[in-house]
Amino acid sequence: MAPQARRASGELEADVLAALWRSGEPMSPGQVREALGADLAYTTVMTILSRLHAKGSVTRTRAGRAFVYTPAFPQAELAASRMREQLDRGHDRGAILAHFVGSLTTDDERTLTTLLRRGARRRP
Repeated sequence: MAPQARRASGELEADVLAALWRSGEPMSPGQVREALGADLAYTTVMTILSRLHAKGSVTRTRAGRAFVYTPAFPQAELAASRMREQLDRGHDRGAILAHFVGSLTTDDERTLTTLLRRGARRRP
């Protein structure tokens, strides 16, 4: 049997969160493992869920003798937070935003324009 390729740092956590968001319902570690469709040990999934819980990324609720897990926040909120972090780390905010906007599809540009107009109307 060939050895499995090593995942990038944080990739498995992101995959677990994505499975929880797709489900829309609390999931047990076994259900998360099944949803990932990967050849992962149950203990690996448990470790990732425990780490995500310690970070505040998921909540857990007792269901019988085990726990079920739910994302602590919507996927869009996490993505926006990560985008903001990257923007805050950069030295040239204008260049970062220009590259981001330049990578958008026409539909995404329209959506962004609409959102910016709405935001501008709310500001004093």
